[in-house]
Amino acid sequence: MAHQQKLEDVVQTRLLRLNATVQAVVVGIVAGLAIFIATNWLILKGGHVGPDGARVIGPHLSLLGQFFVGYRVTFVGSLIGFAYAFILGFTVAYGVATIYNCCVDRKEKRLGILSKGAAR
Repeated sequence: MAHQQKLEDVVQTRLLRLNATVQAVVVGIVAGLAIFIATNWLILKGGHVGPDGARVIGPHLSLLGQFFVGYRVTFVGSLIGFAYAFILGFTVAYGVATIYNCCVDRKEKRLGILSKGAAR
């Protein structure tokens, strides 16, 4: 019975691990697509006419240019925004998954569970 409980602990712990690279790529793609779609949606929708008679498209989204150098509410800007958001999403998700896996490793060591060949 003790052997069965030990096996269940190993299986449960292995299921709790995250593959940091896969999670980072997925979050990066989702974040990049969000910026890309939002920018192009505003471009296709058009904007309102400002006080000087010029079209104003996405004044709030254009503030991302303060953080993403080169970003504008244009098609080329949406590609630049995709790249920046992908890199940012990848970095944050990879860090979160790595920290999570470190916490799982500490839990395994505390419980005395050996884990070889676990996903990283």
